[in-house]
Amino acid sequence: MDRLIPVRIAIVIPAFRVKRHVLDVIKAIPPIVSRIYVVDDACPEGSGEHVEQAGLDSRVLVLHHAQNQGVGGAMATGYLAAIKDGMDIIVKIDGDGQMDPAQIQRFVQPIIDGEADYTKGNRFFDLDKIKAMPPMRLFGNAVLSFVTKLSSGYWNLFDPTNGYTAIHADVARRLPFERISRRYFFETDMLFRLNTLRAVVVDVPMDAHYGDEVSNLKISSIIGEFLLKHCRNLVKRIFYNYYLRDMSLASIELPLGAGLLVFGLVFGGYQWLESAQQQQAVSAGTVMLAALPIILGVQLVLAFIGYDITSVPIRPVHRGGGRKLPLLTKDE
Repeated sequence: MDRLIPVRIAIVIPAFRVKRHVLDVIKAIPPIVSRIYVVDDACPEGSGEHVEQAGLDSRVLVLHHAQNQGVGGAMATGYLAAIKDGMDIIVKIDGDGQMDPAQIQRFVQPIIDGEADYTKGNRFFDLDKIKAMPPMRLFGNAVLSFVTKLSSGYWNLFDPTNGYTAIHADVARRLPFERISRRYFFETDMLFRLNTLRAVVVDVPMDAHYGDEVSNLKISSIIGEFLLKHCRNLVKRIFYNYYLRDMSLASIELPLGAGLLVFGLVFGGYQWLESAQQQQAVSAGTVMLAALPIILGVQLVLAFIGYDITSVPIRPVHRGGGRKLPLLTKDE
């Protein structure tokens, strides 16, 4: 019988303008965690120095950025440090107090049990509790969730911008951190990168806490950037999964369906404009020549989407899946 190996869990806290809350977050982190990395992302409040001066916990290691790199840059630094130190599972929580550290066990357990490579929070699971979420954030997350399903390929997930996550180190070390988005698109871009690895991602129901923290995100400044990056990831994912790595019937359905749909819309639109200008009704054959490609095109595109939905990764890629590993406590 194989000897059971203790799991070493690391926490990464990107610190930027969280001086008021970060110490409380650290105090609440349970003893199952082996190491806590606080990444001071050139915080103007000196969050990193504040944590170092407090000396709350021997598990804490503060990492400093000379220049602000965004949440993605801070997480890349934390991930690489945890991997170098031999951590097994790396959990991300924010330093603003919105994420309850007591829920860490729920995020790491599916990875320990070999059911997932990456877990993320879902604040939409309990319909009674989402009433506490600000209305604009609720609407924005709903829209972003659908768009992210398209671009990432994880049709089984919701709440894509949720920053409460956990990842197995074997999967994290395969990620191209130098190419992952450094700013607010980080969590969404992570899903796209994980899909290219065929990693299994699982939602974990959670509650969010909204207090006096101030968000650094301005929706108006990132809408265009998010849209362009989603389109880029969608094209790249389809190319990687359906033409570069593998080919299937879906590889034919998408271009054929899109071509027929475009032809039908362009041809039908042209005939409609011409008939309106000449004030003459078009023939039944012309109508069918425009309508039939549109109908067939829609059916083929829907068939592709149906195939894509069923292609969500289901087999974890990290080593040691399925083993019940005991958690390493602080004193061990």
